[in-house]
Amino acid sequence: MSPKETNIEKRTIAVLVDNEPGVLARVIGLFSGRGYNIESLTVSEVDQRKSFSRITVVTSGTPQILEQIKAQLDRLVPVHRISDLTNEGPAVERELALVKVAGTGEKRVESLRIADIFRARVVDSSHDHFVFEMTGKSDKLDVFIDLMQPLGLVDVSRTGVVAISRGPKGL
Repeated sequence: MSPKETNIEKRTIAVLVDNEPGVLARVIGLFSGRGYNIESLTVSEVDQRKSFSRITVVTSGTPQILEQIKAQLDRLVPVHRISDLTNEGPAVERELALVKVAGTGEKRVESLRIADIFRARVVDSSHDHFVFEMTGKSDKLDVFIDLMQPLGLVDVSRTGVVAISRGPKGL
């Protein structure tokens, strides 16, 4: 393989689709049927009047594979618009994580210190655990979770990436 073929890139792709049964399965089927990986997936209705939903997919591959993914998504009937947020200009990306940490004594105090540094909020607590809520870029959440591991990390729940382009133009 040439160096160009092994250049793996990560992309955030927003897809505006009809909000109807089976659409998500068709979009995801496109990825799984061709062996493409999905690193993050979020879906929500964004326009009730027009019955549109927005699917945000984070995927990776060579530039050729990523262009192929976008072209194949564009051919699906319920797809109205595709936006490669990574390549089409500046965008805002965020993810939400709930992180449960159990511990007492100094580990408990240290987990609160780290949470304060990362601006994580305590949304549930008892004498022997905390549940932190944190939003930010995925790599920031990864670092926070890694730091909580030795302090008594019990469980993690993440939403997946949501993203929107900067500026006045919409999807």
